[in-house]
Amino acid sequence: MKRFGLILSFLILASCSTVTISPPGSDKISTAPNYQKSEHFFLWGVIGETRVNTESVCSGEQPVQMQSQSTFGNEFISLLTLGLYTPHTVKVWCK
Repeated sequence: MKRFGLILSFLILASCSTVTISPPGSDKISTAPNYQKSEHFFLWGVIGETRVNTESVCSGEQPVQMQSQSTFGNEFISLLTLGLYTPHTVKVWCK
């Protein structure tokens, strides 16, 4: 049972991921985002789609970085629901 718990813990920690989109040559922004929201996906993220209106979020300013993130908390919820519900966190930074 301990071995199963250890393997499960490694799988949860290894499954966190982040995809960041920013202009070429720019540094990754680590300040608080202008927009952050948890979006809903299902069946391990296969079903679901989200779109963020960056013009509305940034009030006409240019977005300088966007990010989709699967955090430890997101993966824990996915584990509890056996992958039926898999939230992702979406972030946008404005100029």
